[in-house]
Amino acid sequence: MIKNYVLDTNVLIHDPDAFLAFEDNNVIIPLTVIEEIDKLKGRDGEVGRNAREVARKLDKLRQNGRLCDGIKLENGGTIKIEVIEDHKQMPYFLSDRVADDWILLYTMQIAKKSTLKTVLVSKDINMRIKADAIGIVAQDYLTDRTEENKILAGYRKVDFDPPSNGNPQSVGLNDLFENEFVIFKNSKIYRMKNKKLIPIQVGFDTEIWGIHPLNEEQLMALDLLLDDDVAFVTLLGPAGTGKTLLALAVGLYSTEDLKKYKKMIVTRPVVPVGKDIGFLPGGAEEKMRPWIQPIYDNLEFLFDNVGKSLSKLEHPKFLEIEVLSYTRGRSIPHQFIIVDEAQNLTPHEVKTIVTRVGTGTKIVLTGDISQIDSPYLDASSNGLSYSSMKFSKYAIAGHVKLTHGVRSELATLASEIL
Repeated sequence: MIKNYVLDTNVLIHDPDAFLAFEDNNVIIPLTVIEEIDKLKGRDGEVGRNAREVARKLDKLRQNGRLCDGIKLENGGTIKIEVIEDHKQMPYFLSDRVADDWILLYTMQIAKKSTLKTVLVSKDINMRIKADAIGIVAQDYLTDRTEENKILAGYRKVDFDPPSNGNPQSVGLNDLFENEFVIFKNSKIYRMKNKKLIPIQVGFDTEIWGIHPLNEEQLMALDLLLDDDVAFVTLLGPAGTGKTLLALAVGLYSTEDLKKYKKMIVTRPVVPVGKDIGFLPGGAEEKMRPWIQPIYDNLEFLFDNVGKSLSKLEHPKFLEIEVLSYTRGRSIPHQFIIVDEAQNLTPHEVKTIVTRVGTGTKIVLTGDISQIDSPYLDASSNGLSYSSMKFSKYAIAGHVKLTHGVRSELATLASEIL
């Protein structure tokens, strides 16, 4: 059945192509949303860029007709910009000074005059709660969500021994993804590669910049990080599981020791993503220092392990602290890229970053989906979860979910009980 979907501003900022995601239904954008887009178009960072992109896309659609009358979309649906002519209809419990309340009013009016089911789509939890309180059907933007209970672990445990011929089908493992791991009954770990199960190439005695894998999950993560055929790695897990430390260790090893890459780029989202850092003193690296300090802590630990001093390297040629906002438009070949705290990125932002990757580059995304700082993302809709699921069937990518804390006994206990 055809429905009316009314889009909140944050949906279009989250995904500028959102109006194409509703199949043959009616997509309605209140005029208030267009006003909000106009206010945001001058912002720095991803928010401003997405606002400008939305405006360009809507302007292009005007070639096909008047937006106030509705325009047919290629997917069979329609898009319309709704305008309320009688501005005296604002209920007493809403404020004409609040943009969200105007969007709620628009939705109420559309629902009253249409025989079709009308749904408000918003990334704002409070907006959805307010809508529900006044009888409006509301939902999150579902297109790029991943069901949390379906987020892959990247491995599975079985109670039988590995096949002697490497054929997964001979032991009933018919649904393995490329680069998915299997922990067999004899504790041996194999990885699906080129449709064959092969033993992993690392062990607990493997040492990278003074550190050793401490559990099976770290073994599997290390196996992916060291494999040149796997250009995209996602490591998901709570704080203290070693995902960032492992990525940095392999980055240093591959860049400094093996010279496989020209340099290692390390970055984190500035939270909230897109926040202007121009008013902070110093250059980009100094401005990023408050957000990037945990990276330096890990780097200093690794340097100490091998008897080197990071503090004496004022401008190491092999290491670059990059601002995510500056990656758009770049092509980054032959480099090892680590994006920490990637759970604070939207799927669109992850796409922006990964599409910058050039020939011979490896990119690693790490993060904890239980610690999301962005107000419009959650464990199911963030870019880390989304990209790990989308890439799960491709041989160029690998994923491991780490669960065992190794930072300290206290840190592990705190993450479980607090």
